[in-house]
Amino acid sequence: MDKLMDNPWFIKILALLLAVLLYNSIPPHTGKEITDVNVPSVQSSVTIKDFPVKVYYDTENLVVSGIPDTVDITLKGPTTHVQSANALRNFEVFVDLTNVKIGKQKVKLEVKDLSDKLKATLKPDTVTVTVQEKITKEFKVEAEFNKNQIEDGYSAGQPVVEPNKVKITGAKSDIDRITYVKATLEEKEKMKETVTKEATVQVLDKELNKLDVKVEPSTVKVTIPIKDNSKTVPISIIKKGTPPAGVTIESIDLDIKEATIIGPEDILKETENVRVEVDVSKITGNTTLDLPVIISNGIIKVTPQMVKATVVVKKMEEKTVSDIPLKIRGLPENYNAEINDPVNQMISLLVTGPSAAVNGLKPEDFSVYVDLSSLSEGDYDVNIRIEGPKDLNWKPDKAKAKITITNNNA
Repeated sequence: MDKLMDNPWFIKILALLLAVLLYNSIPPHTGKEITDVNVPSVQSSVTIKDFPVKVYYDTENLVVSGIPDTVDITLKGPTTHVQSANALRNFEVFVDLTNVKIGKQKVKLEVKDLSDKLKATLKPDTVTVTVQEKITKEFKVEAEFNKNQIEDGYSAGQPVVEPNKVKITGAKSDIDRITYVKATLEEKEKMKETVTKEATVQVLDKELNKLDVKVEPSTVKVTIPIKDNSKTVPISIIKKGTPPAGVTIESIDLDIKEATIIGPEDILKETENVRVEVDVSKITGNTTLDLPVIISNGIIKVTPQMVKATVVVKKMEEKTVSDIPLKIRGLPENYNAEINDPVNQMISLLVTGPSAAVNGLKPEDFSVYVDLSSLSEGDYDVNIRIEGPKDLNWKPDKAKAKITITNNNA
C-alpha cells in the first residue's frame, strides 16, 4: 500500500475517481432555477379596469369631492409577478390628503404595497379635488304623496312625519343649497284608509337635484290620515203613479229617515237629500215595502242602501144620500122666495169617502141651501151650496136651483 501511495500515477487515477463520485453526488439542477439564475425573465403587462381608490383625509371635519371611485391601472413586469398581482390584488391605489388645505387643488394618485419588480401606470394619475369644511344642520322633513292615489270620495288630512326633523351633514356649499327635505310615501293601491309607512328622506336643491349629503336618520315614518267625505241628508218620499180607484194614500212612513252619503266635496255641497220612490198605482191596501235609496250622479256610496216604507191607505166607498131638504138663506124679511126646481125641494148627494165615514151617513148630516142675500125680485138660477162632514167628497144631482123672488109689500 505504501508503495502504491508513493506512485504518482496511482495518485492521479484516485483523484480522478473521487472527482467523478463527487459530481454524481450533487442533485441535478431544475430548468427554472437555471432560468432564474442564468436566463432573463419573460416580461408582460395587464390592465385592471375599475380598481378602487382609497382616500385618506380628516373625515371628521372635511368633505372631499372630485376623487373618482375607481381608476384603470396597468401593471408591467415579469409575467409571474404580473399574474400574481392581478390575481391577489393585494396592493392599494390611494390619494393622501392628510395635510390638504381647504379649496380646489390637483393631487396625484399613488400606489403602495406593489412589488418593486412591477411598474404601475394609472389612468387618470392626477385629479382635481375640492376640499370643504364639513358642517351639520337640522332640517324639517315634509311628507309628500300622490293625491291621485286617494280613492274617490275620500280626502287626505295633514301628513304626520316621525321624527319631523333630521340632521344633515355635508359640505357647506351643499348644505347652503338645500331647498327641499322630503319623505315621499309611495303607494300602488288607491288609499281609502289611514296609511303609515317608512319613507326615505330625500335632500334636493331648488332645481330638484339630489344632493350628496348624509342624513340621520335616513328614513322616517310617514302617516297619511284618510277620511271619507260624508254628509247626512234626509230621505225624501216620491210618489209615482195614481192610486187605484177607491184607494186613498193616507200616509207613507220610513223606518229610517236619514241617510249618510259619501262623495266628492263639491257634490256633497250640492246634495240636499236622497229619495225613495213609491209606486202608488200598485197599492191596494196597507203594506210594507223594501225600497232602494236612490242617489244622484256623483255620489259614491249611501248608507243605508235599503229602507222599509209602511204605506197606510183609506179605501173609498160611494153612497147616495137622498131626500136632503134644500133650504133658503139670506132672504130679506119683505121678500118671499119660491123654489121652482127641484120641484120637491129635495137634493140627492153621491158621497165618496172612507168606508167607516160613509156607511152611517144620513140626510141630516148635510146642510143644502141657496144664498139669496144679494138678490131682489125676479127669477134666478142660484148655485146650490152644501156643507157636510170632513174627509168626504160629494156630488149633488143638481148644481143649481130655479128661484122666484117676490116683494111682500108690492
